[in-house]
Amino acid sequence: MADAAALERPAGAADDWTIAQDWAHYSAQDHATWDLLFDRQARMLHGRVAPEFLEGLEFLRLAEPGIPDFAALSDRLMQRTGWQVVAVPGLVPDDVFFDHLANRRFVAGNFIRRPDQLDYLREPDVFHDVFGHVPLLANPVFADYLQAYGRGGQRAGGLGAMARLARLYWYTVEFGLVQGSGGLRLYGAGIVSSHAESVFALEDSSPHRLGFDLRRVMRTPYRIDDFQQTYFVIESFDSLLDVTLNTDFAPLYAELATTPDLAIDAVLAEDFVHHRGTQAYAHQRATTR
Repeated sequence: MADAAALERPAGAADDWTIAQDWAHYSAQDHATWDLLFDRQARMLHGRVAPEFLEGLEFLRLAEPGIPDFAALSDRLMQRTGWQVVAVPGLVPDDVFFDHLANRRFVAGNFIRRPDQLDYLREPDVFHDVFGHVPLLANPVFADYLQAYGRGGQRAGGLGAMARLARLYWYTVEFGLVQGSGGLRLYGAGIVSSHAESVFALEDSSPHRLGFDLRRVMRTPYRIDDFQQTYFVIESFDSLLDVTLNTDFAPLYAELATTPDLAIDAVLAEDFVHHRGTQAYAHQRATTR
């Protein structure tokens, strides 16, 4: 998601900001970078990630060597959930982003990070977008949630609620945790595509891990430049879809417009606390910035 006023459509992009993936333009180094990232993440995610994510990896055959071809991915997704993957040159404006999601099109950057950027890249690349996001699009419930989110985004702009809705995306699609039968599991793309945060989000003592509540999430700011100080835990993808489809967002936005934000590290008396973090990492980082 991005501020439309801050972006200009690049030359060569269509009106909906899509471009050709141009799979042939990837170099041997590009494919080697993908393979290195994939192998590193796939090995360490077993036992940490939601089983639906692993099922998506297998169904989409993402373990095959090299950067995936979006056309082949789209063919497989269409069979399962009616989604497709479309290439974009980078970040896109909010209205474009929401239109794609509402019509079951997932936008993915067609570039890949350099070998010296393996551990962090500010702008999402093909590894973050495809490895991180696309496996769960093969899950019918999560696929419906993301479409519902896109449709909600199309309404939110006129209600002055974009910042609130962005927090829902951030704390679910990008940095969400889910309660599994064997304990907490990762599912957010920002976590599962990051080697370091995959461990930090699930195992470090520093961050809070709190039960998901829609109002609570929409009152909570987030970090864009470091590990999160709080992660929210959904009960299941079904419960996430249910609250999204059965909430009247217009009065909720009106209520929240007069409600102050919470501190990013707050824990409320009414929170369901899976783990109260020490916030040691955030405190240490604050002294070195």
